[in-house]
Amino acid sequence: MNRNTRAWIDRHRLLSFVAIAYAFTWTVQGALAYSGMEASWTHSILIGFGAFGPPIGAAVVIWASGGSLRTWVGQMFKWRIGAKWWALALGLPFIILSLGVLLFVAGGGPIDLTEFESPFIYLFAMAWGTVWGGGQEDLGWRGFMLPILQDSYSALVSSAIVGVTWAAWHLPLFLNATTTHGGWPLSQQLLWLVSILAGSILWTWMYNSTGGSVLAVAVFHAGINVMGIFHPADPEALIPNGAPDPWLNLLAEVTGAVPLVLVAILLVVVYGADRLANRDPPTPRDAGLPPETESDAVE
Repeated sequence: MNRNTRAWIDRHRLLSFVAIAYAFTWTVQGALAYSGMEASWTHSILIGFGAFGPPIGAAVVIWASGGSLRTWVGQMFKWRIGAKWWALALGLPFIILSLGVLLFVAGGGPIDLTEFESPFIYLFAMAWGTVWGGGQEDLGWRGFMLPILQDSYSALVSSAIVGVTWAAWHLPLFLNATTTHGGWPLSQQLLWLVSILAGSILWTWMYNSTGGSVLAVAVFHAGINVMGIFHPADPEALIPNGAPDPWLNLLAEVTGAVPLVLVAILLVVVYGADRLANRDPPTPRDAGLPPETESDAVE
């Protein structure tokens, strides 16, 4: 990469990051959709590989800007955040799941408590989700994009910008009929959008409150994703004779989204929209970026 290209990237950090993140992910996952590959472990691994677009985009921009890749990656190994925050990162997903189940039952949803997934499934899903099944994205969205935005905007506005960018980045998954996203009805796709915007607020809260621990965010992110495995909704009632019951599935979708929205609103009320934390948010320097050479931080 020549000096002029690096200088341009340095002057347009956010734009360059988003462009690279989208280009990498959409190329890999778009090719996967076009190939028609059936769902399998290989398919899942390739989907996860495509999700490395955000950290790749962040790494390129930090390198081109003359920043510290070690400082940036170090956020993924920041584990000394206190027992309270690890308890929240690991325990809050269970609280959100429990609230969703209560709402589901209150709405008339049938559950089956006779069978539970093995704890080993939980441990595997958490490890997978942290390093390959979603958590890897957070080095880009939270460990890079968010600190830049928070230099100019409130934590709430920054969360909304990240959330919209993050949601649109998933487009190839919705165009691939072999992925979970691609099989959703329109109602679930819209509720997923609401959930991801609410989730963006939760991830910002965790990132800011832990002083920039991407590891805590990735574990929290994985925990929320894993909760779907443990929802006790009766599968035979949701999909009788192989055909999904539209009302019960919509009820499950709505009651899954509502707790995330309620927690997001609670966090804004308790911590305030400006920081979503009781401490100053991490800065671009904490993410490994040097001071900017021009005043175009949010271009």
